[in-house]
Amino acid sequence: MDRRRFLGGAAKGALGAGVVGAGVATLAAPAIAQDRPKVNWRCVSSFPKSVDTIFGASELLARYVNEASDGQFDIQLFAAGEIVPGGQVLDAVENGTVQMGHTASYYYVGKNPAFAFGTAVPFGLNARQLNAWFYEGGGNDLMNAFFAKSGVYGLPAGNTGAQMGGWYRKEINTLDDLKGLKLRIAGLAGKVVEKLGVVPQQIPAGDIYSALERGTLDAVEFVGPYDDERLGFHKVAKYYYYPAWWEGGAALHMMFNLEQWNALPKAYQAMLESACQAINASMLASYDYRNPAALRRLVGEGAQLRPFSQEIMNASFEAAKQVHEEISASNEDYRTLLESQNAFKQDAYLWAQLSEYTFDTFMMIKQREGAL
Repeated sequence: MDRRRFLGGAAKGALGAGVVGAGVATLAAPAIAQDRPKVNWRCVSSFPKSVDTIFGASELLARYVNEASDGQFDIQLFAAGEIVPGGQVLDAVENGTVQMGHTASYYYVGKNPAFAFGTAVPFGLNARQLNAWFYEGGGNDLMNAFFAKSGVYGLPAGNTGAQMGGWYRKEINTLDDLKGLKLRIAGLAGKVVEKLGVVPQQIPAGDIYSALERGTLDAVEFVGPYDDERLGFHKVAKYYYYPAWWEGGAALHMMFNLEQWNALPKAYQAMLESACQAINASMLASYDYRNPAALRRLVGEGAQLRPFSQEIMNASFEAAKQVHEEISASNEDYRTLLESQNAFKQDAYLWAQLSEYTFDTFMMIKQREGAL
């Protein structure tokens, strides 16, 4: 339904029903003008336009807000590198270069490792659990108490779901195969794989393919089949590993300059909150729909699917526990967020064993039997 036509029709109906028409007319215009001032904001993304699922979420948010405000709140989007590099979005928002940015908070673990909890930590929560923690478990409040120290306010704005473990030039069968491996990997996972002998590299999305092609990297992880196919990683590395134990459900955030956020009319804040929740849901749905077909195409073009061995998974889990303990010992922000997520994780997996796991396992068996 056209919202403006509905509102207009409602007003006419009220007048026709004998409501004091003159009073409605004289009061409505000033109220609308007061609640809907003209606002022009700029939003920078950490991602190139080629990553259309993530960048497209920003475009969708801008459209929702523009339409909900009758064009009064306009958000102009800029891809990574158009105003600032993808890894400097937080800085641009914090210092007021732009009013908002779409990014992954774990890109900024160099500032404080606690930023990782806004996106994903090794062996952390999956996408559904992370959303439950954000919206129902106090996670948003905890994250924003932390974000406020950097002068920003954040809202979850997308999730990729569980990611793939990345593209490798050679097979990775044992822990020895990881030693000296130059791997592009984001967030705290770099500290974990470093304990296993990997040489972690943090490279922005737009530069990954060329680094892999030149041999600057031996392997790269990014997101999953749909994005990885678009970026062409399978053309230069054929072994495709899973799962990304460091990203069981990777969330994106829309970050706002805190002063600018607080200065917005409440109606505009509500529009942004609603739009962020909308793209949070739509991005996960998009990946769930697009990844299966992309995976089939990649395998058809020669990609070799490989699971990480139990030896590697167990060693990674133990290394992650060490990293969590080491950082928590000296970082109160990190310890607070870790304890909150871990407390929820205990109950979440008890429930998942009875619900999602048993149902999904049965259906997967039927799929392998050709019964679906």
